[in-house]
Amino acid sequence: MPVYSISSIDVKDWEAYQKYMKLVPSVIKKFGGKYLVRGGEILSDSTSWKPKRVVILEFPTIKDMNNFRDSEDYKPVAEIRLKASESESFVVQGIN
Repeated sequence: MPVYSISSIDVKDWEAYQKYMKLVPSVIKKFGGKYLVRGGEILSDSTSWKPKRVVILEFPTIKDMNNFRDSEDYKPVAEIRLKASESESFVVQGIN
């Protein structure tokens, strides 16, 4: 069953974040993941939630996503993201 990681990101250091954006796609792909949304224009529906940047990832299974997040490949890349931005994320299961 697919899972989706949905993140709201506030980039504090664009130079560092751009380095993260160059490094992370290959790691995501290695674990079967792919981007569904990577930034882009946010259209308001008049709610109080006002994300600055939204990223949505899809992985085939929760195990694949966890393997990605816990991997030695991702740890140094994640450190760049954590230093360059603040984010809130959640994971939801999709349907088959």
